[in-house]
Amino acid sequence: MPSTDRKKQKQGRDTAVQGTNDSSVVSKVSAAAQGYFQDVFLQHFVCKVARRAPLINRGYYVRWRAVDHCVRRFLHITENCPKRQILSLGAGFDSLYFRLHAHEALDRTVVFEVDFPDVARRKAALINSNITLRGMIDSSLPSLTGPLYVSSSQYHLLGVDVREESQVEEALGAAGLDWAAPTLILSEVVLTYMETQWSDAVISWAAKLLPQSLFVIYEQIHPYDPFGRIMQDHFLKLNSTLHALRQYPDTAAQRHRFLDKGWEQCVCLDMNVFYLGLVPEEERCRVENLEPFDEYEEWHQKCSHYFILTASRGSLMAQALLTHAPVSPVPSICPSWSHTALNVQTVPVCMEGLGMATSLVRPGHVLLTGGCSRGGRGEMTRILLRGQEGWKSVSVEPSVDLGVRLYHTVTSLPRGGVVVYGGRSSPLNPIRSLFRVTLEPGSSEGGQDTLKLCVEEMVCTGDPPPARWRHTAAVVSHSGKDFLFVFGGKNETEAALGDGYFLCQDQQHWTEMSVEGAAPEARHSHSACSYQGGLVLFGGVDRRGVPLGDTAVLRPNERGFSWERIKVQPPPVPRYSHSAHVIGEKLVVVGGVWLHSDGVPGALIINLSTHSSVEFSLDTTLVPWPLMLHSFCSELTDPEEPELLLIGGGGNCFSFGTHFNLQPVAVDLRPVLG
Repeated sequence: MPSTDRKKQKQGRDTAVQGTNDSSVVSKVSAAAQGYFQDVFLQHFVCKVARRAPLINRGYYVRWRAVDHCVRRFLHITENCPKRQILSLGAGFDSLYFRLHAHEALDRTVVFEVDFPDVARRKAALINSNITLRGMIDSSLPSLTGPLYVSSSQYHLLGVDVREESQVEEALGAAGLDWAAPTLILSEVVLTYMETQWSDAVISWAAKLLPQSLFVIYEQIHPYDPFGRIMQDHFLKLNSTLHALRQYPDTAAQRHRFLDKGWEQCVCLDMNVFYLGLVPEEERCRVENLEPFDEYEEWHQKCSHYFILTASRGSLMAQALLTHAPVSPVPSICPSWSHTALNVQTVPVCMEGLGMATSLVRPGHVLLTGGCSRGGRGEMTRILLRGQEGWKSVSVEPSVDLGVRLYHTVTSLPRGGVVVYGGRSSPLNPIRSLFRVTLEPGSSEGGQDTLKLCVEEMVCTGDPPPARWRHTAAVVSHSGKDFLFVFGGKNETEAALGDGYFLCQDQQHWTEMSVEGAAPEARHSHSACSYQGGLVLFGGVDRRGVPLGDTAVLRPNERGFSWERIKVQPPPVPRYSHSAHVIGEKLVVVGGVWLHSDGVPGALIINLSTHSSVEFSLDTTLVPWPLMLHSFCSELTDPEEPELLLIGGGGNCFSFGTHFNLQPVAVDLRPVLG
């Protein structure tokens, strides 16, 4: 490629990278406007304020909180030093200087910001044209040519390409940076946009020239799982390729990177560990109550794909390193992987959706209700039919409208039909209605039999459960009677519910039953499967937003039922938003979300007789798109065939776009059940 073409290509990439600053600051303004953090200065750097989705607001909050945590720690450790400095690389339109100045936190502190000349020039113009910002700089000396665009006693804005090591060093020296003074180096999603050789050089350069310093970096990790692939594709489309995470794909690799480049100590935490371990519970509760929210899977995945890192040079700066929580709320459990992977194949029928519920209403007939897809939240009810030529999707018109609902349950009854219960239309609108649905043959049209969905709203006596979604509903039996047992979930006021209710099917009556033993703790997005007249419950998310990995069995006895805990060895990795089935004496748990960084959940097999467990990975080589197994459904469609059909699933991948699994997939369970 001619040098002129390479230069144009590089300029195009640099321009695209600069564009990430503009979208980032709009998102920060949105989070601040909703009360996630206090920053009245960001609004001066945007032309138009736009409200982002709650998931994005939370994502930018945890980023802001992590960086602010490190800044405050640095300022505390250096409070008795005669001079200290903050050097922000790729600062963009960050408002850190103005925020610290307003809080009178810059005593004996000088802030240096470095970014592309075009970005620095634009920021300088905004500062000089805004009376609030300009009034916080004691002697602004704007320069049209740079590299020093703004200069004052405590703030210097430089327009230099961070990759140009000698130019950066010269410009900083000329601006008055004291190489020996304690220095905090900030880099928020900056180095990863550079080719790795350049970002490595920056890390080495800083270690060499700043002997008393703390490097703080916030960036992405885990590029190769489904969420990571979507994340990479997003930045690739923006012409802003993420470089460093390929060579340094996880927190361990990032830590070794800094130690290898001259830093003495390093601590690297993913954002789940930071948020749950280093943000006080009271603050988490405040944040989590700011907006209606029901995107837990996407939140935890976003946090598992970003990290905050601190690396230190000098004994003083070692005290400013991030610390681990005394007792981590995220158990460090490694999956017990089998050497065998389960084969996964796509099923050639178009079917997508999140938050649906399914049930096998008769052999080869899977009922799908609710959920949302690319077209939005729909009321359409469908049947997946298995014929001689494979599966096909058929829309059916129910006799009564089931309405818009997500994260509800559809439970097969022993005497035929299903019960549709709970769910929500939005995080503020739970659904209280309860329906009995049966599938019956309709009239023949064009030589083909049609299907008729008979829907009857159930009017039940007794005290009903509070409205909920993300709960479970399974059939249990006692004294010859069948009950629908509803457990857990969440609603618009409770982060997780821990109550259980019995609905007698014959009498359509919510019945008080004797239940002995300690009930499992409150949770949502767990699984519950009928088992030996009772049920087996696994996983979920607790009230704190931490995944669970416990197994409990509800067993019938003479008086009613009793809860029994099963101690599984090795302990399963906690997870939620999975699906589960009991096959013989094996609980087959598929998919879900965990906070563990080693891959994604596959198929966990818990032997209910021996209380042993093993994790099987899923071989998705034949699936041509990222397979995201959360907010999905699964069915054992034929008792004679060890095949599990996974339907729907996906999610809103932070600001990278919404992903839907395009087709159902089939998992071969023969290696599990053999």
